[in-house]
Amino acid sequence: MLLALTVVSCGKNKATVTDPVIRVWITSADQSQLLTERNSLKFSSDSSMASIIKVDSSITYQTIDGFGFALTGGSAMLLTTKLTTNERAVLLKELFSTADNGIGISYLRVSIGASDLDELVFSYNDLPPGQTDLSLSQFSLAYDTLHLIPVLKEILAINPQIKIMGSPWSPPVWMKTNNHPKGGSLKPEYYEVYANYFVKYIQEMAKAGIAIDAITIQNEPENPNNTPSLVMTATEQNLFIKNYLGPAFKAATINTKIILFDHNCDHPEYPISILDDPETKPFVDGSAFHLYLGDIDALDKVHDAHPDKNIYFTEQWTSGKGDFGGDLRWHVKNLIVGATRNWSRTVLEWNLAADKNFDPHTPNGGCDLCQGALTMGDSVTRNVSYYIIAHASKFVPPGSIRISSTIVDNLHNVALITPEGNKVLIVVNDNEIEKSFSIKYNNKFSTTSLSAGAVGTFVWN
Repeated sequence: MLLALTVVSCGKNKATVTDPVIRVWITSADQSQLLTERNSLKFSSDSSMASIIKVDSSITYQTIDGFGFALTGGSAMLLTTKLTTNERAVLLKELFSTADNGIGISYLRVSIGASDLDELVFSYNDLPPGQTDLSLSQFSLAYDTLHLIPVLKEILAINPQIKIMGSPWSPPVWMKTNNHPKGGSLKPEYYEVYANYFVKYIQEMAKAGIAIDAITIQNEPENPNNTPSLVMTATEQNLFIKNYLGPAFKAATINTKIILFDHNCDHPEYPISILDDPETKPFVDGSAFHLYLGDIDALDKVHDAHPDKNIYFTEQWTSGKGDFGGDLRWHVKNLIVGATRNWSRTVLEWNLAADKNFDPHTPNGGCDLCQGALTMGDSVTRNVSYYIIAHASKFVPPGSIRISSTIVDNLHNVALITPEGNKVLIVVNDNEIEKSFSIKYNNKFSTTSLSAGAVGTFVWN
């Protein structure tokens, strides 16, 4: 009898397992909630909901490198000219730290030379007409030392692990068939010197204390309409990497990743055709995409063709004439959720900052409606792309892994597990009415709802 009582007593004293609490952050289409933390949720043993998002951390996919923005030269100029040193320090901490309500941006894309969102067109080797510099003896990062490099150094002081991708809009004009910043192609006789131009860029940035994690060969190689820009066919890009850039990186012991394409989802055959070349493929880390044309599942097609190579999403703009709710819904559905569910390791928006007139941009071919995550003026306004990225970057650090989750009733979502073991579920309600649903994890359920077009990030451990 005494033995039986002892067994019962031990059973009563056993510690009970507490179900995790789900923290919730919401951004609504009407902007009444902007990354607003809502009351926490709890898991229970059952659910009567018809709509159930099932999260399964035993099924894993790709690792995440980061979420962020293009830090254009124009963005950097506004950060250095519109803000005092102290104001900029506060803003950069909000953007690049996760402490004190920071949003933890973890990946940046910068232009190699000018993009169309610089105040002027420049390269690192501009010469008078008719001159060439095959040894690149006049190569200089001088213009970038005015704004971009100082801002990057301030960001690196906050987050030394941030990854930086470089993308060129155009080579120096003396290397081009039309001798002009806009359009034209790279002259074959300058393939070798242009490969060395990339090498020198990476080396000079390293001397400035800035590691370039990856480069793309050409921003939008099928678009001749930006100022600056360059047309580069898949055949040309393949030849350039195989015979010049890859060997130049190898000779200089450069570990910076080489990434293909960096253009729209309507032509997945462009990167596939290059990766199909067995001589080129070993030099290449993966392929990058934008979504101004095509469907986001093009990323999956490239992954299926070459599953050993990585996928990146590197650019999408929001217009100054856009609608907050419409842009929030479309970008989260197609990029934060869509690109990530189609194997992308990054999601980057275009771009970090502009002023109220959508300046600066280059003349005669620069984007004159690109809004930016921030509008810089007498005060700083946070626009829709700030919240699009923040719903992921604040909660999903580099090294997180995508895990399985089901999509039901137009509740588009992606689930991830962080290096610390937190589960993160990002959901957008792509319906015209409020939707209630349950989250199922480890045979437990938690019921919640999202208004039409709203985005929710749900975090538990």
